[in-house]
Amino acid sequence: MGILEGKRLLITGVLTDASIAFSVARLAQEEGAELILTGAGRGLSLTRRTARKLPVEPEVLEFDVTSAEQAGALREHLSTHWGSVDGALHAIGFAPEICLGEDFMAPDWDDVAVAMQISAYSLKTLAEVVAPLMGQGGSIVGLDFDARYAWPAYNWMGVAKAALESASRYLARALGPDAIRVNLVAAGPIRTVAAKGVPGFSRFEDAWEGRSPLGWDVNDPEPTARACVALLSDWFPATTGELLHVDGGYHAIGA
Repeated sequence: MGILEGKRLLITGVLTDASIAFSVARLAQEEGAELILTGAGRGLSLTRRTARKLPVEPEVLEFDVTSAEQAGALREHLSTHWGSVDGALHAIGFAPEICLGEDFMAPDWDDVAVAMQISAYSLKTLAEVVAPLMGQGGSIVGLDFDARYAWPAYNWMGVAKAALESASRYLARALGPDAIRVNLVAAGPIRTVAAKGVPGFSRFEDAWEGRSPLGWDVNDPEPTARACVALLSDWFPATTGELLHVDGGYHAIGA
């Protein structure tokens, strides 16, 4: 019996089979979970195609985190289809191109607001969808990139990730009385579709290569996915508000 046997999980963020969320979905199914995936906008058709590559093809629903109507419809569908939800993966992030690169001062508030809503506030939006269906408690896990530092070219996405980290702690505080755990996994750099949109991503790869005690494979999302699956299971019943680093030890090492 797998550690997610009988669990019903909502998985966001699957675009291609290189997505961290795809590896989470695959491992979750191998561990016994039943899944529903979400996609949005032009990526929805890509999510549907990629879903066919999983061991069991799951249902794929539309979920634009900026749409209150779609959030409500998703919650209603989950309630009707499953009745309850045990866990959810937040793998959602986006920033307009102007928010990335070398000029931190370039974007105006309208650009930054998009990054903040989709990359940070969306954790609360996801919680509004699933928390009412977690009558017996549950787990919300989000994907993160360590926001303690000012990274080259990451700029306002880094600010949004800092907001995501703070939001996860406040959600952990708010949802704890309902036995709902909220944790983040801070992964090292992985060559995903999202990573390709970050100018100078190779500089992240170079930094990890020389400093991670355990080494780091930018083409292997499985270590990160395993951490997410473990946090979605019942194996961490007293862990919430945590930021778990899966980065080969990079975060712990000085110059």
